[in-house]
Amino acid sequence: METKTFEGGAHIPHYKSYTEDKSITVMESPDEVIIPMVQHGGAPCEPLVKSGDKVEMGQKIGDSEEYVSAPVHTSVGGTVKAVEPRPYYDGSMVESVVIETDHNNIEFKPEVERNPEEMDVEELKEAIKEAGLVGMGGAAFPTFVNINQSQPIDTLLLNGAECEPFLTCDHRQMAEQTQQLIAGAKIIMRIIGANKCYVGIEVNKPDAIEAVKKAIGDDHSIEVVPLAVKYPQGFKSHLIKAITGRNVPRGARSAELGCIVRNVGTTIAAYEAVVYGKPLIERVVTVSGPKISKPGNYLIKIGTPVGFALQKCGVNLEQLDNHKVIVGGPMTGLAQDNLEVPLIKSNTGLLVLPPEMIEKESSYADCVRCGECVSKCPIWLYPNMISTFAEAMMLEEAKSWNIDDCIECGICAFSCVANRPIVELIQRAKIEIKKLERQKA
Repeated sequence: METKTFEGGAHIPHYKSYTEDKSITVMESPDEVIIPMVQHGGAPCEPLVKSGDKVEMGQKIGDSEEYVSAPVHTSVGGTVKAVEPRPYYDGSMVESVVIETDHNNIEFKPEVERNPEEMDVEELKEAIKEAGLVGMGGAAFPTFVNINQSQPIDTLLLNGAECEPFLTCDHRQMAEQTQQLIAGAKIIMRIIGANKCYVGIEVNKPDAIEAVKKAIGDDHSIEVVPLAVKYPQGFKSHLIKAITGRNVPRGARSAELGCIVRNVGTTIAAYEAVVYGKPLIERVVTVSGPKISKPGNYLIKIGTPVGFALQKCGVNLEQLDNHKVIVGGPMTGLAQDNLEVPLIKSNTGLLVLPPEMIEKESSYADCVRCGECVSKCPIWLYPNMISTFAEAMMLEEAKSWNIDDCIECGICAFSCVANRPIVELIQRAKIEIKKLERQKA
């Protein structure tokens, strides 16, 4: 099978065998959900409820008047216990609505069923905006803002690469929710005015490729593009280059090249929002790891605590000493020290890695200038130089080596012979750079 790909990157172990054949299973609702008021890039939402309020599943409980934002909804029916800062998966404290579940409604029941063909473009946009859709591959940028373009867009790309180890939630959605995926693609194509849609899928997902091809049928406006298995194949710029041949300059937006890139889960959610008025209150999450007794791809309510989800997958929380719990994938996700943090709209995975799979991160050496990170960087940066300046908080020097262009894919840290936490050093410096920029503004 002829495949397309990009220059650079790395071939890393997949670890997908734990869940790639596991069909999507609905996880029961917890007794309590924690709904953060920011689950997206942009302005946080203001709570619309207070302690003691009764809420219904799917009710909007947070919103913002800012353009770049996305409303949040309750994933369960019940009673608001508190509106207060709670731990977030990135280590911060975020204003959250805590809801005690009544367990009366265990699944979303649509009150409408609309025909997208009978809706105009503005109605389609409004349905997606009101549903609180965000990029579900990890970026979490508000979908309404992404598709509300004034410039000409000729191509929609659906990102089905799912190149990060362990993660298989997109794979299973492509294989099992294929009709919804294609219908969602047609809705987005109509909104942005695209005349072509490419579905990029890595060739280690042959069942997904065949399922999508079958669903497309003789519709020549949509095409499956087999992609080589390589990390980070799913990064936006690499996907655009591999599939369309268009070069994406550093700092450029994909829309400037006439492209919009959407995640598989987001596209299915767009279909559900338009047709059924379903807000983004649940998502498919890969729960995986070599010692999890019930790994799988689970449809999980937004706001479900990490610890609850792990217990439902057979994990004994008292036996996690020396293990690492990660929200997201092993390359780009974040390790957790608090299992009460909730799963949110953009969380693709929940992993438990045993001690033998964890590098000794507490001890690392100075850069030895071997160049491994430079040779494998998919966007041709010098992670050795950037991280050295970042570690010393020499921010202007780090900026001069293009720290802002780093996509934090983790290949540099994965390949570092000195075991340097390169991505972590870069992330810390980026935070400080943003603080200084806000102070200057």
